[in-house]
Amino acid sequence: MKQSLKTMLSAACMLVLGLPAHAATSRSAWVVSQVYDYNHPFAATDSADLATKMSTMAASAFQFYRGTDHIFFQDMSTLPSSLYTSVQSGYTWLGGDTHVGNFNAVRDSAGNEVFAVGDFDEGYLGQFVWDVRRLAVSMILAGRDKGLSDADITTAINTMVGAYLDKMDAFKGSSDELSFQLKNGNTSGVVQDTISAGNNGTRSALLSKYTQLSGSIRTFQTSTQLQAVDAGSYSAIVSGMSAYIASIAASKRYSGSYYTVKDIRQKFGSGVGSLGKLRYYILVEGPSSATSDDVILEMKQSTASAVAQVTGGRLPASAYAYNEGCRIALTLKAQLINADVLVGCTTIASTHYYLHEKSPYQQDFDVSALSSAGKLNTAAGYLGPALASAHALADQDYDAAIVSYSIDKQVADAVTSKSGFKAEILSFAFDYAAQVNLDWQALVAAKNAGTPLY
Repeated sequence: MKQSLKTMLSAACMLVLGLPAHAATSRSAWVVSQVYDYNHPFAATDSADLATKMSTMAASAFQFYRGTDHIFFQDMSTLPSSLYTSVQSGYTWLGGDTHVGNFNAVRDSAGNEVFAVGDFDEGYLGQFVWDVRRLAVSMILAGRDKGLSDADITTAINTMVGAYLDKMDAFKGSSDELSFQLKNGNTSGVVQDTISAGNNGTRSALLSKYTQLSGSIRTFQTSTQLQAVDAGSYSAIVSGMSAYIASIAASKRYSGSYYTVKDIRQKFGSGVGSLGKLRYYILVEGPSSATSDDVILEMKQSTASAVAQVTGGRLPASAYAYNEGCRIALTLKAQLINADVLVGCTTIASTHYYLHEKSPYQQDFDVSALSSAGKLNTAAGYLGPALASAHALADQDYDAAIVSYSIDKQVADAVTSKSGFKAEILSFAFDYAAQVNLDWQALVAAKNAGTPLY
């Protein structure tokens, strides 16, 4: 009853303010159909991961939300638009799957450990507000999972949105986005803890976790999450390395021996939304013949961005060589300063793949650590600028042929009322969180009834 009252008040507030409203509705059959249709194409190659995915999504509304960005963007194509957008701001280079679990700490190619956006699978051009909306909804779902009140979550969302807008204002008319990074010296709380944990990583620890030494030969371990591949797949992946190397800019490319393949395993059980897509770990030689500096590459099957359901064609396929893995690699390079020089792409048996280093210094943002109102609010003050940084970097500063606008200026100019934009995001987020909860219940009921979900 309490949640229903909040939804009604939110809708009433939207009407008074003239903001776009969305009332949650039961749509069980449609949701189950969407889940099945999205996941079924991967059933023939990775049914084990799909079973894990459905169990994970059934565990909570937040986990369901993580695994269904395709539903979110179907809704963005039909729900009312924001009052604070423009034609130009519709060319913002989005992360697409922007939720609290998709930020991380990572060491950039200049040796800085930074906190930033950490997932680029859905990278595409669209309205900036979609990333802000998706992040705000995730804060509600994750916050409720930790028992936080809606009042405390509201405070944190206002902090996130305000920090995002303030940073866009700061970037407007300057080049500050080209040097802004969140580091140990300008962060605190869970975000600083994440950066520190990444800094404490070592290559030896990473290699010990996934590999083994037999004399002078290093190979992957075999486990439930790391499985040997058949000879044909192994050969095809090795053959695909040449296209991957060619996808890296010559100025960023190491000598050929660096990429010599030493072993390959198929990786299971990683992520939520990407479960079901083929994923491999590739052990390569690295900078020397010593086994201590071997490098692990992660290679993941890549498919069309969910954002393209709404704005298909806005990012020309020619810009990413008609390869979805190259689109993901391009998004990462556009949204980060000093990007991973091992980012690239390839095609194997007509399937697109994105590759990057499995870095010893990467630390995922621990959403479970947001266990108090203060921790969530402090983190929100960094989530907003991290998202603003990604948006502002990936505009005409990166490639004017793809985005011809200064997106920080376009966003700052479009948001004519910061308080109005905060109110709109809050109302949308709480209404949509109610919709996600209904959709999640539909998945749980279907799963319990034995309805095929993939």
